[in-house]
Amino acid sequence: MALRDRVNRADRTPSEPDDLITRYRDRLLEEIDLDELARLAPAQRRARLERILGSLLSIEGPVMSSRERSQLIQRIVDDSLGLGVLEPLLADETVTEIMVNGPNDVFVERGGRLERVPTTFSSMEHLYQTIDRIVSTVNRRVDESSPMVDARLPTGERVNVIIPPLALDGPTLTIRRFPTPFRLADLIGKGTLDDHLALLLGACVRAKLNILVTGGTGSGKTTFLNALSGLIPDDERIVTIEDAAELSLQQEHVVRLESRPANVEGVGLVAIRDLVRNSLRMRPDRIIVGEVRGGETLDMLQAMNTGHEGSLTTVHANSATDALGRLETLASMSELELPIDTIRDQINSALDLVIHLDRGADGVRRVAEVQALVSHRREDYRVEQVSRFVQDDLVLERTVTGRFVHQPLPDDLRARLLRAGEAVPAAFGAVTR
Repeated sequence: MALRDRVNRADRTPSEPDDLITRYRDRLLEEIDLDELARLAPAQRRARLERILGSLLSIEGPVMSSRERSQLIQRIVDDSLGLGVLEPLLADETVTEIMVNGPNDVFVERGGRLERVPTTFSSMEHLYQTIDRIVSTVNRRVDESSPMVDARLPTGERVNVIIPPLALDGPTLTIRRFPTPFRLADLIGKGTLDDHLALLLGACVRAKLNILVTGGTGSGKTTFLNALSGLIPDDERIVTIEDAAELSLQQEHVVRLESRPANVEGVGLVAIRDLVRNSLRMRPDRIIVGEVRGGETLDMLQAMNTGHEGSLTTVHANSATDALGRLETLASMSELELPIDTIRDQINSALDLVIHLDRGADGVRRVAEVQALVSHRREDYRVEQVSRFVQDDLVLERTVTGRFVHQPLPDDLRARLLRAGEAVPAAFGAVTR
């Protein structure tokens, strides 16, 4: 049974415009040929429905202004083809995240800042209908027995839904949009890093260093990972592994893998670690894991240590140094009960560079620090700072200013770049090739 059929009718608060939408949406269904509509391109479908609705309203509709008529047609078509009241937000290129905390509380993120928008659902039932439509498009379901779902819309947006009894105040819907992939040059313009650091990271990617990108939620890890991947040479075979596909690589030879949750019977699960293990049999030059969250961390470290250099991944952490301890914890979640010393050996041998991102008070995502891992074998972790963002003390009207400060590269890292035929940027102690 659909979620909307289980909603208490007392939650509904219909109004006259909502009644018109329901009535003419039903009339539209009576008039259209669904088989014919399915054969049309999306833009043609919308145009066809708008014409039919226009005719219906002219013949039997109430008296209304041209503006009211246009708004009614748009709402009905959005409800019929898309996500209803959320469609204008999805069409707004400045919106990067949509957060629905019930039918009357809708927030968006613009430019790294949250703001409430006047968008509302007509009722709790209307919100559940929208959730039903979203999860059904990706062959998922959400109900009292399975009250959480992660999904990806056909257009690429990542969706999370959580409903009662886990969400105490009602259903919550979060949609994360991904803009056109940025290159490092674009991120320089946005203040994420400077030219000197971009030159260094480009050299590190081409030299096949293993890189870990860290940061908190919303710090821009996926965006930065995508930009770094754009520096990988076109003649390499790249395998990407994600929970919900977000990366958009531009190279020709890319294989995209996506995990799969268990079905309603509890079978069919394909976890990230299954995909990491399988990727090793696919002759990859590079493996990119969108984010490590559990036992797959050990598989990823082993891949980095067995000839798959130049791999990239991300992890949630509060600093570059904290990320190393977090990797230890995640790797220990594998079914293999390895001593911490053994896991530390894997991390020291696998990782070369840790890039930590942070979101400032102004909403700008920046590279807060870059650390080179210089410890070996089972030693305690030793890192040397390569770069950091130094923020000015004074913050006026949520505007953050500061500068990137760079340090000479550790000898091992410098030698690694030179052996790969890469120049060391002058800001990091230039050495000619």
